[in-house]
Amino acid sequence: MLARREDGLDLHHLVWRLGPGWRVCGSAVLGGGIGPREWILNAQVPGGYPRMDPDRHLAEIAAAAQLTGPGAGLMTAADVTAHTVASDEGVSATATCGLGVRGWAAAPADGTGGPPPPGTVNIVVTLPVPLTDAALVNAVATATEAKVQALLDAGLDCSGTPTDAVCIAVPAPAAGAGEPFAGPRSVWGARLARAVHAAVLEGAARQPWDAEAAAHRTGARPMKGTP
Repeated sequence: MLARREDGLDLHHLVWRLGPGWRVCGSAVLGGGIGPREWILNAQVPGGYPRMDPDRHLAEIAAAAQLTGPGAGLMTAADVTAHTVASDEGVSATATCGLGVRGWAAAPADGTGGPPPPGTVNIVVTLPVPLTDAALVNAVATATEAKVQALLDAGLDCSGTPTDAVCIAVPAPAAGAGEPFAGPRSVWGARLARAVHAAVLEGAARQPWDAEAAAHRTGARPMKGTP
C-alpha cells in the first residue's frame, strides 16, 4: 500500500508488483482484457470523481510508483486502507468495498448517460497455476458469483455497484495452455470462490449501513434484518 497527496487530499493505492511471466484477465479501466501484465494498481480517488480520463490518471499514478511495463489499473472511492484479504489453498483475494452506491445488475434504465460514480467493489485475485483463456474468463465469472453471494450473506439487498471491477492474475504457462476450468466446482475455481467470498464478506461487514437510505438510493427494498 502506497500513499500520495493529490488535489489537497491524502489518498492511497494498492500495488501488486507481479513482474514478468504473469497474465491478467480483468475489467480494469487501464490494461483491461487478457494479456501479459507486470503489475496491478488499485487506486483510491475522491468521491464525485471529476476527471474524464481515468486511464491517463491511473497511468500517472503508476509512473509515480515507478511501475513499468504493461499493467492493469483500477480505481475506487473506497478507503483502500480498509482492504480485506483472504486466502484458500494458494489462491489470494483482495477486496476494496465501496458500497454506498449499490443495486441490482438488471435494473431499469435511468437515462442519465453520464459516467457512473466510482464507489465500487474491486477484487484482485492471484492464483499459483496457469489458466487457459477460457478458464480466465470463467474465473472472472466465478469471482463475481462469489462476490454476490457474500453481499447477500452480509444482509445486503444488491448484487454490487455500477462500477465493480475484477482482475485475475495467473502465471504464464511454461508449456501447454494451463488449467482448463475455473468454475465454482473445479479445483481452482472453488478455491477462488471461497477466497473472494471471505474477502468481500469481511469488507461488507466492516461498513456501517443505513438500510432505509440505501434502499432510497438503489430503489431496492431493504431486507428484513439488514444491519
